[in-house]
Amino acid sequence: SVALFWLVDTLTTYGQIEGWLAGLLLLGLGAVLGLYHLIFAAIASRLWRRGGGVRLAALPALWVLLEVLRGFLITGFPWNLAAYAWTPIPGALPLAAWIGAWGVSFVVVAVSAGIARGVATRRWEPLAFVVLLAAVLLPVAGRWASGGRERGGPGGPSGPMRSAVLVQPNTPNQVGFDAALFESDYARLLALTHEACRPGTLVLWPESAAWPLLYGRDPRLESDLASFAARGCSVLLNSVSEAPGEADERYFNSALLISPGRQPARYDKRHLVPFGEYVPLASVFSFISSLARNAGDFSPADRIQLLDWEGERLGPAICYEVVFPDEVAQLTRAGATVLVSLTNDAWYGDTAAPWQHLRAARFRAAENRRWLLRAAITGVSAVVAPDGSVRGELGVGESGLLRARFEGRSDLTPFARAPWTVPALCAALLALAFGRRPRR
Repeated sequence: SVALFWLVDTLTTYGQIEGWLAGLLLLGLGAVLGLYHLIFAAIASRLWRRGGGVRLAALPALWVLLEVLRGFLITGFPWNLAAYAWTPIPGALPLAAWIGAWGVSFVVVAVSAGIARGVATRRWEPLAFVVLLAAVLLPVAGRWASGGRERGGPGGPSGPMRSAVLVQPNTPNQVGFDAALFESDYARLLALTHEACRPGTLVLWPESAAWPLLYGRDPRLESDLASFAARGCSVLLNSVSEAPGEADERYFNSALLISPGRQPARYDKRHLVPFGEYVPLASVFSFISSLARNAGDFSPADRIQLLDWEGERLGPAICYEVVFPDEVAQLTRAGATVLVSLTNDAWYGDTAAPWQHLRAARFRAAENRRWLLRAAITGVSAVVAPDGSVRGELGVGESGLLRARFEGRSDLTPFARAPWTVPALCAALLALAFGRRPRR
């Protein structure tokens, strides 16, 4: 709950949830997430007491399996994985291309457990082992990543240099609608886009940038986007879309690509935010909908959609989707050569949340060895290289443009090919640990 304190203000201000309910939801979420730690502590204590190398190695395996469960149960909430603590450590991010964030979490917990075991028993063999493990894995990963950056090298770039501009208008979220404020914000968005628009350039608008204007319903927005396309640039924006030809109306949180001489291309968000984009169990517990008055009523997409642009295939992740390792890997396996993330982190205010969100995005770039272009409405917008390093950023509260030069890639990392390898090995290791007889 401490790491997620920002949720209370988000739920009360933008979700229009009563303050007492927001506090209860935070405590409830903290209790649910705490259950994973309780389960870990209960099982780990048994493994710790029984000793043995296999059982001690099962400690990080158990942690990883619980992180995987946390990403799936009750819609999933894989926020702040253990791996993200090592984001600043050289070699940790490139290692994710091989074993993913789950594998890096294994290494993080293994090192921690080895240190704890060495201190508790005053035997330094466990500590020496984990230090050797980290000393070998991290430099090898870093060296491999450096080789992959070379043109023509192993896993190197597969296409020409491209240009993109990320627009960060620094537009605050509104509760209600203020026409004068909207006109000012929209004028700033258009002015920044006019400056960014060049032939052959991809311009990224963040999530909610043109709200409440909707493509397909507002001629003004369509006219402005058509004028940019006439100048030769493409604009990737967020809007609301409808399911065509269906008796029951369904709405999607979408990314639309408006390109010169082409029909708009569309990606619909697959993983929605509970209480933000839909209300869980609303049909069963109708009172939940009345308490969460400002929650959306979106439907999740049931298929992967890539967006074709200038010979590249863009793999979109709208806001929350970027925290799910397996779902972003699905985009890469489907053929995405570049990852793009449109997000509205204004919900979080000037807290740790936008930076926590960025760390997750950096791991997705490294896991898939793809450039990741992240446009955030109030920050942090970032250009993330395939090794997970940040090549440029606009911080929280800044307004401006962030230019990117990047190359599409078609290679698949070991993680992208088989993201479930590490969890499967962890499950096998845990089964082996409990199948062995305890040492006498």
